[in-house]
Amino acid sequence: MNIKRFILFFIILGNIFFGTSYAQSIRHIEETSYNNPWQKDEMIVSYITPSRIMWTSDTSGRNVRAVERLLKPFSGQVAVNSEEICVLSTKDGGSASILLDFGKEFQGGIQIAAAIRGTQAPIRVRIRLGESVSEAMSDVDTSSATNDHAMRDFITYIPWLGTMEIGESGFRFARIDLIDKDVDLPLAAVRAAFRYRDIPYLGSFKSSDERLNNIWQMGAYTVHLNMQNYLWDGIKRDRLVWLGDLHPEVMTVNSVFGDQNVVKKSLDFARDNTPLPGWMNGMCSYSLWWIIIHCDLYNYQGDYNYLKQQYPYLEGLVEQVIRNIDGNKENLHGGTRFLDWPTSENPDVIHAGLQAMTILSLEAATEIAGWLDDKNLANTCNEAVKRLREYVPNHKNNKQAASLLALAGILNVQDAEKVVSKNGANGFSTFYGYYMLESLAKAGKYDKAMEIISDYWGGMLDLGATTFWEDLTFSDLEKASRIDEFVPVGKYDIHADGGAYCYKGLRHSFCHGWASGPTPWLSRYVLGIYPLEPGFKKVEIKPHLGNLKWVEGTFPTPHGMIKVKHEKLADGTIKTDVDAPEGMQIVR
Repeated sequence: MNIKRFILFFIILGNIFFGTSYAQSIRHIEETSYNNPWQKDEMIVSYITPSRIMWTSDTSGRNVRAVERLLKPFSGQVAVNSEEICVLSTKDGGSASILLDFGKEFQGGIQIAAAIRGTQAPIRVRIRLGESVSEAMSDVDTSSATNDHAMRDFITYIPWLGTMEIGESGFRFARIDLIDKDVDLPLAAVRAAFRYRDIPYLGSFKSSDERLNNIWQMGAYTVHLNMQNYLWDGIKRDRLVWLGDLHPEVMTVNSVFGDQNVVKKSLDFARDNTPLPGWMNGMCSYSLWWIIIHCDLYNYQGDYNYLKQQYPYLEGLVEQVIRNIDGNKENLHGGTRFLDWPTSENPDVIHAGLQAMTILSLEAATEIAGWLDDKNLANTCNEAVKRLREYVPNHKNNKQAASLLALAGILNVQDAEKVVSKNGANGFSTFYGYYMLESLAKAGKYDKAMEIISDYWGGMLDLGATTFWEDLTFSDLEKASRIDEFVPVGKYDIHADGGAYCYKGLRHSFCHGWASGPTPWLSRYVLGIYPLEPGFKKVEIKPHLGNLKWVEGTFPTPHGMIKVKHEKLADGTIKTDVDAPEGMQIVR
């Protein structure tokens, strides 16, 4: 027996002997200081029954029998007298495979319950998980599908008369192939083991446009799936803490779930793993995002003690950023110069975006310095921003660059709007689309922004998505087949045939938190809720309904829930009802 386990066993035995409860024994072990191996999981697991059988390798009823029984609820306990079972058989040289649809995307693995069979030897199966039908039916060796970050294509053994869970990925579809020859595999159940953070959806959004309602909810769900032990950007890939991705995710968390420790934990993880003069995730812009996130987080949550803990690192990072200003131009070196993937091959656009981001991050640092009563740091940031504002780089008619320059206040918002609005959703990206929407709001083009949200993010809904994707080329929507169907011959497979850069083909993540921007945008500009003082001591409620007839919703704050309902009257004016926590100052 492992020496640690040997010691733990006798601690429990001794405590029980002397009248200590098992729970007290466990607490004692968790508090023991010697190289403690115990760590509680922050997640829970729920089990999801398949919603439909997508495909079987055999329709004769000989090699795949009673597969519809997998659609029935399962108690979680196998029995020796199971009668309602599905059987996969490779006897007589046949093959046995099934493809299951669990109805929506989940993060987790697969639970397989094997019923009683004649032989007790374990049996091998191959499991393929997929965010689309195409991915679940693909081979890692012969397609663009991968096992990067998470195993989605693997072989495992199934026990005799037992239940097992295996796998950890993002998926909606699962294909199971019986590998061993000349055997029967009776299955009592195959379920998705859904692993998630058990938290309520405090924020809400409902309007007269059901499509917008679904988009808001899908953005919230996308981020919820990525709120694992840390805040990831993708549940299939990448299951990592990326600081750029974190900004729209944190804004979604603020709007839907309120104050969540996973946000602070992830920000601290990035800080502690990036000693200066390093850049977070190896990208200079991602350290700028760290500053901006902390400014927004304090504005929404008002946790002064947490903000104060960031000061030593923040001060050093600000000095590092300012050292990388060449005259009145950003000159960030030592890391990858990156905005988002669609702009990654255009250095002029990247420069324009980084010029704007440097201003935005230093203005955020100025606000933080004011909150922390550091006049020297505030003055240092203001002087640097003043220099940077003297130079306006060319946006090259690029929507990412134009929107950032407008948000930084160095490009006229109406000039930026002409670039961002041109050709509608064409040229939008899932990550920087959020900042394009922000720039449209700054120009007062709320109708246009909602139209693009409906076209671009709604386009993923139209193709069967239940979570938002890492990337979408808008023009691909017209020619693409649905991801929850087999792609007809000659039709464009948006998963297998699409993608670029690091997300080519089936490697493409179909649940990416950076794509959730419409959720916080709709809460801020349509519900109209925004903190004017840190922690929502003072809040602006200023709705923009556009063509909507009504909208209502909730917003979590440190003081409690804000509830609003806005109704457009016959004369075009808006009637607003507000229910806010006592003592909160409301500005309309």
